[in-house]
Amino acid sequence: MTVYDLARRLPDIPELRALCRALAALDVVLDPESEDRHHRYDTAWAPGEELASMRDGSGNEYSITFTAAGAYVRGFDHESPMSPHATDDQKPWPGVLDAVPDLFRDCVAEPAFSDEFGTPQVTVCLWREHHDPGWRHGVIDFPDEGDDGADWLFGLLTDRTPEAFQDWAQDYYEMPIDIDAVRHVYAGEPLTASVVTALNSATTLAAVADRVAATGYPIG
Repeated sequence: MTVYDLARRLPDIPELRALCRALAALDVVLDPESEDRHHRYDTAWAPGEELASMRDGSGNEYSITFTAAGAYVRGFDHESPMSPHATDDQKPWPGVLDAVPDLFRDCVAEPAFSDEFGTPQVTVCLWREHHDPGWRHGVIDFPDEGDDGADWLFGLLTDRTPEAFQDWAQDYYEMPIDIDAVRHVYAGEPLTASVVTALNSATTLAAVADRVAATGYPIG
């Protein structure tokens, strides 16, 4: 799967935002002491902007900037042959960023999404304005020896089932994950003490409430 397939499989902006908040809230409950959780959601990223992000701790990541205009999606697979670090000119792969409209150019240039030399860390890029009928991307001639990382970077955003999260989380956290509690959060129902206990008996709703609220997810 490349960005072309990802564009067809990502949900619309409101559903994507809700899913990203659910992922971030789940990770707060499952890993409450961490300051560098896998999924994060910042409702105060910048004036008028919110940011969903994923970092796997191995140099691979994505960010989704929700703006007044729509949403800008960036993914970076550091082992992809399309990484700027793998190209002869040390620049983003041709076509990945070329067609990004002016509305999202500030996201392209965002220092947090670039290396120390100001080069965007990107192998996957999509964008969508609120009035667009679907996600848009550049015209790309993919390398023969690999793709852009869209397949696995965004797996939990394309397979949007609680069971997909349960499978991922049980492997990542190496502990059983209660599927009914995951379904509760995926449905966007307010987080309750019983759901927190079902997910992680080592913490409480009171202990995680502030950090969950910071993701924009509702608290019961």
